[in-house]
Amino acid sequence: MTNPYEALDQKIVGDSYTSRELMDNLAVLCDDFGSRFGGTLGERQAAEFIQKKFREYGLSNVHLEPVEYLGWTRVEASLEIISPIQKTIPCISLPHSPPVEMEGMIIDMGAGAPEDFDDYADEIKGKIVMVNSEMNPKKSGRWVHRNEKFARSALAGATGFIFVNHYPGYGPATGGIGHNGKAALIPGISISKEDGAFIQRLGQRHGPVKVRLVTTDMFAPMISWNIVGELPGDQFPQEIVMLGSHYDGHDISQGAVDPASGVVSVMEAARVLSKYAAPLPRTIRFVMWGIEEIGLLGSTAYVAAHADQLKNIRFYLNMDAAGGDAPKDINLHKWPELQATFDGYQQDMALDFSIGQTFHTASDHFPFLMSGVVTGGVEAVRETRTGRGYGHTYYDTVDKVKLVNLREAATLAARIALRVAQDENWPVSSRDAQAVAELMDGPDQQASREVYDRLDSLYR
Repeated sequence: MTNPYEALDQKIVGDSYTSRELMDNLAVLCDDFGSRFGGTLGERQAAEFIQKKFREYGLSNVHLEPVEYLGWTRVEASLEIISPIQKTIPCISLPHSPPVEMEGMIIDMGAGAPEDFDDYADEIKGKIVMVNSEMNPKKSGRWVHRNEKFARSALAGATGFIFVNHYPGYGPATGGIGHNGKAALIPGISISKEDGAFIQRLGQRHGPVKVRLVTTDMFAPMISWNIVGELPGDQFPQEIVMLGSHYDGHDISQGAVDPASGVVSVMEAARVLSKYAAPLPRTIRFVMWGIEEIGLLGSTAYVAAHADQLKNIRFYLNMDAAGGDAPKDINLHKWPELQATFDGYQQDMALDFSIGQTFHTASDHFPFLMSGVVTGGVEAVRETRTGRGYGHTYYDTVDKVKLVNLREAATLAARIALRVAQDENWPVSSRDAQAVAELMDGPDQQASREVYDRLDSLYR
């Protein structure tokens, strides 16, 4: 079968594979601006840099959209074992954890399978839950996010939360624990695998472990920004194909893989599509989201502010951390009607990528999915890991990123966007509210959604 996009594909791939623009942009974002965490100078510098590059690449309607939110600043945190021995354990606060000075007994919940929270509900109340970062507890048979483990702890009456990195050698792993942009109900900290194992051994040998936890972190109103740029369509400009990634990392790290590898991959897709493919029949919009790491706040604000445009989005491709080592697959978020379309794209692209049909709630596609928008992501369908590895730790740095992975992510996204923007036989449109509700009632989502709904009630 003849590939009508062959000439453009060759220009797109050839340019990206003979340019260092991707790695140069990554170094600026991470080495020059640091974590880009909400409220930092580096966040603002990154937003202005991306805006400048969008204009340099020839995009139109380039602008920043401000997002007001409750910001959080890390100060000091300390964890001291006071019984059966005295020992200070290095720790860090989890973003949106409130300041506190408290004492309590630890209850070890292992990997934090939902079934264990049910079985030990009476024992959790009044204690500090300790749980590790493994995302696929064997007992549960499904993916369990940190936020669900935290929510189950708070709902069971825990007074605190200790998150243990289950990977050795990386130190504490961070991650937000706020809810819909609000402060967490109970304090949460993180410790290393090695210190978690020490506490476990102490409990096994000497009985219950009592600790003293002190945190001094601060909250204040802040402003972040979403960054927008477009390649306007020349036939159906109101129809939009969107590519995006959040650009904020966690404050303890450069966030080079998560998320900056996705950021520069979106930027590169914008560069090569503008250079070789514009104008296309439909508009391609590129958006970088602020403050994802503390609750998808940038993308959620965008969905609310642009509610009247959502029906015009033909497809949103999310690229959070897309340029890391994980396989470069396309995961369609429960859109089986698109399977044949993407099978066709894969065939004429002559590229080895898997096509999945699952979704999760932990990245910027989710506010769009909940509004009915057709979404997918450059995500690992062929995933075998049990967690983030060095992600969300001190060690997510530029040296972990390979240029070839950035090129693969960027060219895959550009070639997919090229096809979606020109496809005259696009087989799907937005879901209505009932279809979204039915999707969220599926067995893989119902249990976790019930937990978050119960958590909502505690904030009222």
